[in-house]
Amino acid sequence: MATLSQNLQSDSGARIDDDRLAWLALALTPGLGPRRILDAVPQLDAPSRIFGLALTELEALHFPAASAQFIFEGNARHAAEEEWSAVAAQGATILTFGCDDYPERLKEIYDPPPVLWVRGDSKLLSRPAMAVVGTRHPSPYGSGMAEMLSRDLAARRLLIASGMARGIDTCAHKGALAARMPTLAVWGTGIDVIYPKENKKLAEEILSTGGTIISEVPLGTFPAAQNFPRRNRVLSGLSVGVLVIEASENSGTRITARCAAEQNRDLFAVPGNVTSKGSWTPNMLIRQGATLVATWEDVWGDLPSQVRIELESEAASASKPESTASLLPDPVLRPEEAMVLEVLRADESLQIDEILDLLDTQLTSSEVFTAIFELEMAGRIRSLPGKNYVRVL
Repeated sequence: MATLSQNLQSDSGARIDDDRLAWLALALTPGLGPRRILDAVPQLDAPSRIFGLALTELEALHFPAASAQFIFEGNARHAAEEEWSAVAAQGATILTFGCDDYPERLKEIYDPPPVLWVRGDSKLLSRPAMAVVGTRHPSPYGSGMAEMLSRDLAARRLLIASGMARGIDTCAHKGALAARMPTLAVWGTGIDVIYPKENKKLAEEILSTGGTIISEVPLGTFPAAQNFPRRNRVLSGLSVGVLVIEASENSGTRITARCAAEQNRDLFAVPGNVTSKGSWTPNMLIRQGATLVATWEDVWGDLPSQVRIELESEAASASKPESTASLLPDPVLRPEEAMVLEVLRADESLQIDEILDLLDTQLTSSEVFTAIFELEMAGRIRSLPGKNYVRVL
């Protein structure tokens, strides 16, 4: 009788080979981490040999006794077959360390994930990427800088990668989408578990615009504190550099920055107000040698030369980049909209009554309300709680 794995089909219609199933089985085996799996597989003629080893042979691979028993009794293979079927039903894919599409950049780190769960185009993982990270509670300045820099870098074909968490991560993805370019989200949950839940629409937009969502944990994995530091090493490992925008002294962003340094990735940071606790990490990183970033040019100039050549060749058929900080020209504003935009700032919000007072002699209240509505619809300003408004960079 045929096993489930013999009946499973890959995206191309070819049968799933046992080697890919073996990688998945090892990843699902309790007690086996990435490093132990990656050390064991090269000792086999092929990954699928794991299914036929005796218990003593499994233990000789330095597997814990419980892990070896799990594989020997066939539980690992059964779990892998069920997971593969569930992933296929989700319209997603499994990418293993032995696959051609597995990103070479990620293979460079000490403990790359043996398996990646992927929604979207797995080939996107091999593109030059910039990880944009920061606090979950950004200031208007931090949010604006994250969106602006991500938009401008994405417009120049640099893939923006982040963790889709609240705050800076969300702003980074939105910036890339504003440039009408794909973006990469690296999750600490299963690819079927959206976290935070309010980012469901963002996840849908990422996929509908050709972006990709990946995770190294199985379907159904819910948010757990230990998963996110592990996720951070994947985020930095996939990228040529990490850009930090607002993070406090004890922020998890420091873990990503440390991973980047250990992985020999370039570090970039946006400076902040020295009196703000959210400026502690980026300012400290700059003092330690990270590149200070104010515009996309600061990042571009420090990219490896081969990466710049690759990105510039891709953009050769596109229109020539403007000398300003953004490739996307601003639409022409009506006089009322221009006047409202002029009084707003990117680093400090204004309450609606303050805006009305500033424009009292120039515009009526109805003209101000109409202008605010149009500017918000155009993405030029953002509303904050309490009828406060801030300019989008």
